[in-house]
Amino acid sequence: MKKKILIEGMSCGHCVKHVKDALSELNGVTNVDVNLDSKTAILESNLDVKDEEIKFAVDDAGYDVVGIENL
Repeated sequence: MKKKILIEGMSCGHCVKHVKDALSELNGVTNVDVNLDSKTAILESNLDVKDEEIKFAVDDAGYDVVGIENL
């Protein structure tokens, strides 16, 4: 499974690390690539990670999910 997450509130490398760490802790996640310029994260997992789980993890890290697309 692969998802593209649109995230608001990131402004620096520390923000990128916080988001990456938060998403990496989700059960089944195998890879996370966060891009500051496009304000996106690509999440890959071997399990079906629910959008609500993704939103909660990003929100808990202090950022806002404005969209999630299945790739």
